Amino acid sequence: MTKVVFMGTPAFAAPILEGIITAGYEVQAVMTQPDRPVGRKRVLTPSPVKEVALKHDIEVLQPEKLAGSEEMQRVIDLAPDLIITAAFGQFLPTKLLQAAKVAAINVHGSLLPKYRGGAPVQYAIMNGEKETGVTIIYMVKKMDAGDMLAQAKMPIEKKDDTGTIFQKMSLLGRDTLLELLPNLLAGKVQGQAQDESQVVFSPNIQPEEEMLHLDLTADQVDWKVRALRPAPGAYFADFLGKRTKLWNVDVLAQTTDLPAGSVVEVTKKKLVLAGAQGTCYQINELQPAGKAKMTINAYLNGMGKGLTVGQMVINDEQ
Repeated sequence: MTKVVFMGTPAFAAPILEGIITAGYEVQAVMTQPDRPVGRKRVLTPSPVKEVALKHDIEVLQPEKLAGSEEMQRVIDLAPDLIITAAFGQFLPTKLLQAAKVAAINVHGSLLPKYRGGAPVQYAIMNGEKETGVTIIYMVKKMDAGDMLAQAKMPIEKKDDTGTIFQKMSLLGRDTLLELLPNLLAGKVQGQAQDESQVVFSPNIQPEEEMLHLDLTADQVDWKVRALRPAPGAYFADFLGKRTKLWNVDVLAQTTDLPAGSVVEVTKKKLVLAGAQGTCYQINELQPAGKAKMTINAYLNGMGKGLTVGQMVINDEQ
């Protein structure tokens, strides 16, 4: 039986681990990030991958720092046939990669060589891509740069956000991996080098990238809102004097001569703002600082009451 050590952390990785187990591979151990405080009460919570491992009585390793750790040595001592990673969250030292008898491979959430790095789904949506997918690669010391073993595509639908894409992508990654493994183990797969001239990077989202600006078109506002949903959310720093997150918007076909950030149309249940270049978008759900998420109807009946066409509601802080 093929022996596997699986390394992953978030919900994206959990169905992939479950698929490996169900397919009959012997998972010797699972490595995941340490339990982290979650929510307002900061309850120490295991990762989704750890929960799968515990359900199947599989040994769990949780190093705070992988390099030189006892947990890393444990994996080396297990001498697995395969090390399989999916959004683990730490670099793997060369010594660990070499511990796999057959291969160390990674299930990455993008169509490599586009979007190497920690936020491939977010950047694909933020850049208005029409499709994304998964790429399974040999692991090398350079981030997401290994030869490609398999790739599968999926569309980014109009209402998809990072949450829905990850849900669909995890199943695509599971199925693509399980289709690949028998041929990989039989030595029938030839890795394909990535075209370095086509590389696009997607580093982890920084706090300043969460801010919306007036130079964004309606499409770009929508892309950013969906890219940063369900967390951490995209916001205007000064929306009627408050930092305000936009959670759901619709891009409209209409155009306007009004300046970006001003009210194009307002009723008791509808608020349309001007984006850059004469574009328009409708806000459906938002969240002023210190408040819960609210529908635009609730907002216009409260904090947003009295807005008028032509009124500038956003003060940009470039």
